[in-house]
Amino acid sequence: MATDRQFSLGLSYFDIMELSPEDLHRFLALTPREEIIDWLQWNDAGGIYNDRDSINEFGDILSSEEAMEIVKRQIVNV
Repeated sequence: MATDRQFSLGLSYFDIMELSPEDLHRFLALTPREEIIDWLQWNDAGGIYNDRDSINEFGDILSSEEAMEIVKRQIVNV
């Protein structure tokens, strides 16, 4: 896993794992969907997050809200 990946808001992909649940929620609310999807793919390479795979598997793309909830679950349940 690369350690230098960052969100456009300045935090690294690892940094968000240290945020409080409230700060994580605020951060994700300001983060573009594409970056949240990229983080999900980085954190869980076996998951189905990108639009093409999601459409093929589930018939729809992952919404921003759903993606945010998955990130929160993955970080809080680590």
